[in-house]
Amino acid sequence: MVAKTKKIPSKYIYFFGSFGGILFGYDIGVMTGALPFLQKDWSLTNASIVGWITSAVMFGAIFGGAAAGQLSDKFGRRKMILVSAIIFALFSIMSMIAPHNGSIYLIIIRILLGLAVGAASALVPAYMSEMAPANARGSLSGLNQTMITSGMLLSYIMDFLLKGLPEPWNWRLMLGLAAVPAIILFCGVLRLPESPRFLIKNGEEAEARQVLSYIRKDDKEIESEIEEIKAASAKENAASEKTTWGSLFSGKYRYLVIAGVGVAAFQQFQGANAIFYYIPLIVEKATGNAASSALMWPIIQGIILVVGSLVYIAIAEKFKRRSLLMIGGLIMGLSFLLPSIINSINPHSNPMMIVVFLCIYVAFYSFTWAPLTWVLVGEIFPLAIRGRASGLASSLNWIGSWAVGLLFPMMTASMSQEMVFAIFGVICILGVLFVRFFVPETKGHTLEEIEEEGMNHGLKEAK
Repeated sequence: MVAKTKKIPSKYIYFFGSFGGILFGYDIGVMTGALPFLQKDWSLTNASIVGWITSAVMFGAIFGGAAAGQLSDKFGRRKMILVSAIIFALFSIMSMIAPHNGSIYLIIIRILLGLAVGAASALVPAYMSEMAPANARGSLSGLNQTMITSGMLLSYIMDFLLKGLPEPWNWRLMLGLAAVPAIILFCGVLRLPESPRFLIKNGEEAEARQVLSYIRKDDKEIESEIEEIKAASAKENAASEKTTWGSLFSGKYRYLVIAGVGVAAFQQFQGANAIFYYIPLIVEKATGNAASSALMWPIIQGIILVVGSLVYIAIAEKFKRRSLLMIGGLIMGLSFLLPSIINSINPHSNPMMIVVFLCIYVAFYSFTWAPLTWVLVGEIFPLAIRGRASGLASSLNWIGSWAVGLLFPMMTASMSQEMVFAIFGVICILGVLFVRFFVPETKGHTLEEIEEEGMNHGLKEAK
C-alpha cells in the first residue's frame, strides 16, 4: 500500500508542469511589439542588427535545448526547470536595463536568455510525458501547445497596453515583464515532485511510488507502471550503449530519422516566425502606417493561435497525422503564394490583402504543423537512437527559427514582401511533398510498430 502523504493535486502538477510553455511563448512574442519602439528609440536602421536582436533568443535556444536534455538526465527535470526560470528572470531584467544604443549588449543578453527558452522547450514536454498517464499524453501535449500560444498572446496584450508609455520605457518594460511569469513558474515548481522515471533511474523507487500516488488511480496501476518504467529504463540503457551519432544515418534507422528531423526543420523554414516576430513591421510596409500603431494585429494572431491549439486538442485523435500536415501545409503555402500572384495580376490590389492571407496561414499552422511536429518527433524515433535523434530534430528546428528571424528583415530590405512570402510558400509546398513521400503514418500505431515498419523500410532501401 502506498502512503499518500502531502498530497499534491494532479491538476496542480499538470498546470505548473506545462507552465514553462508560457515563458517560451512570451519571449517568442514580446519582441514583436517591443521592436518598433526599440528601433525608434535607438534609431536602428541596419537590417542585420535588427535581425540579430530579434533572433538572438533562438540562437541561444539551439544550445539551451541540447544542454538541458543532457543535464536533466543527470540532475532531474524539476531542478533544471527551476534553473531555467532563474536564468529567464535574470536576463529578462538585464534586457530591460540595456544601455542606450547597446545593440551588442542586448544581442548577448538575449542569446543567454535563449538558453532558458531552449531549455524550457525541451524540459516541459519531457516532464509532462513522464508524468502523464498513457491515455492522456495526446491531450496533455496539446496543453503544452496551448501554454505556448497563451504566452505569446499575453506578450502581445502587454505590448499593446504599454505602447502609450514614453519610448525609452515602453519597450524596456515589455522585455522586463517577462520576469513575472518566470518568477511564478519558479514558485510553482518548488512544490512539484520529480518525475517518476528520473527517480527510478536513480534508484529512488519509494519516492517514485509516492509521486505516482498523486497522479494514478490505485496501487495496482502504480505497481504496473513502476515495473514498466524499470523495464523500459533497462532496455534504453542497453540500447544507448550500442549506438553512436553515426547510427542515426545507418541503413535501418535512416528512413525514420530523415522523416522526423525533416518535419522538425520544415516547421520553421516555412516562415511562421517571420509573422510572429515582425507582423507590425509587415503591416507598416503594406500600409505605410507606423508599426507602433499596428499592435492590435499581433493580438489577433495570438487569439488565432490559442483557438487553433484548442482545435488541435479536439481533433488530435480523429484525423491521421499525415493528412493534417499535408492539408495544413497546402493551405499555408497557398496563403503565402496567392498575394504575390494576385499582386502581379492587379498591382493596385488592397495592400492589407497580404495580412488577411497571413491570418489564414496562422490559423492552419496553429492546429497542424505547430503541434503535430512535436507529436510526430515524439513517436517516430526508435528507442535506441531516440535521445540523439530528438536532440538533432530540436536543434534543426531552432536553427530554422533563428535563420528566419535573422534573415527576414534583410530579405524584405532587398525585395518585396510578396516575393519573400512566395519563397516561404514554395517551402511549404516542398514540406507537403516531403510528408507525402518520406513520412510514415504514426496515428493508431504503437511505438514498437512504428519502429519495426520504419526499420524494415530502411533495410529495404539499403539493399
